[in-house]
Formats: sequence, structure tokens, C-alpha cells
Amino acid sequence: MGDASPKIHAIYRYPIKGLSPEPLARTTLAVAETLPGDRLYAIENGPSGFDPAAPRHQPKQRYLMLMRNERLARLRTRFDDASHTLAIATEGRETARGDLRTAEGRAAIERFFAGFCADELRGAPKVLHAPGFSFSDVARKVVSIINLSSLTAIEGVIGRAVHPLRFRGNVYVTGWPAWCELDLVGREIAFGTRARLRIIKRIVRCAATNVEPDTGIRDLAIPDTLMRRFGHADCGIYGEVVQGGDIAVGDALTN
Repeated sequence: MGDASPKIHAIYRYPIKGLSPEPLARTTLAVAETLPGDRLYAIENGPSGFDPAAPRHQPKQRYLMLMRNERLARLRTRFDDASHTLAIATEGRETARGDLRTAEGRAAIERFFAGFCADELRGAPKVLHAPGFSFSDVARKVVSIINLSSLTAIEGVIGRAVHPLRFRGNVYVTGWPAWCELDLVGREIAFGTRARLRIIKRIVRCAATNVEPDTGIRDLAIPDTLMRRFGHADCGIYGEVVQGGDIAVGDALTN
């Protein structure tokens, strides 16, 4: 695993799929669950067939998401856990706000996206939610882990800085050699003193990583670069929580 001591550098959740990341100093992982508050909601891009009474995983193309709707990166959104209120700001000014538990609040958010994404919609946008369901890119409930040394390797071949949040990971790690995370599939990692994750698969990157997260400009070709220079399109790994516990920025990782 290298000489440096692997540590958690940052923790992020994404309460609404495709919208702003929220940094966390600490959180609590539960067995077979996502990071708390991660991908709780999605914005449906026209009728998707999603049934809140019987939720099931669907392709992300059925929702508004960065792979196709890069303008979402220009928004700054905040989600309040206590009130389930989503606030949306564009160019530093709040432009929409709504309690996502109420029909009125959801309608306010839906009206905003009906205008903001008008030319990209396949039908009326709709706020989707189902208790206990996560709108993750994968069907299993996982935590995504990004090795910052691998990002440094990508920067080396591109010749410029690559914003870590292009990869929309939950946990960013320092102290691992570049690409060593890809060999951890099938193994368990301890996060801090109690939590343990079993690594279940590599993350194959899509065109969402081509979008600069501060500007919403599609300015790089990350999957193509990975394939051409490293022989794969993977960056990051998915872990399944097999033992719960608190994790915090600065916690050590061991296996």
C-alpha cells in the first residue's frame, strides 16, 4: 500500500443526483447502506417509469445528470436535512427554494428546472424520492472512493490540474500509490477504528468527468485519456459497508 499512511482526505455527499456536492467533516456508515444523505433525490427528465412505491434502479439517462446536462454544474445548491429544503442559486443569487416533502415545494423546484433545462428536457421535470432508496449509478448501495494519487497521474498526462470533484466521489484518499486501488477489488478496508468496506468493483468513468465542476464547461476528455494512456477507463472503486461506524476526515485506512 506504499510508505505513506493512507488517510481520508475529504468526504462528500450528493443529496440530489447531478447537483452540488456537500463536504462533510464526519459521518456514520451503516451496513449495506450508502453514505447518509447521498443521492436521496433525482430530477426526472420526462417520464421514466420510476415508481416510488416500488423503487428500482434505472439508467441515469432517465434523470437530469452531468453526463448530458453539464449546465447543472453552474448551479450552487444546498440541501437542509432537517427541513428537506433545497435552495438553488445561479450566479450568486438564489433563484429557487422548496421543501421537497411537499407538493408545493417540489413544484417550485420543478418549475425552475423546466426553465433552466428547457431545451434538454424529454418531458416535464419531476422531483423523485422513495424512502431508503438511493439514485446511485449502480444498483447496490455503495460508497465511492477516489485515490488522489491516481488523479495526480491523470494530471501528469493531461498537463493541467484536474478538479477532484469531476469524479463525484464520496471519500477521497491520500497515501495510496497511483492506481493501487484498482487491485483492491474483493478485499476489505478499515476506515477509522470501526467501519469496514468490502471493495466490490472499479468505477468505469463516463463523460460526466469531462465537465469542469465550477464552470459547467465540457473541457476535457477524461475517459478517452484514461483508455489511451492507461489502458482502462477506470478511476475509483466502489465499496460496500460490511461493518458500520463513524468515519472522519483524517482517519487512517488499513486493510
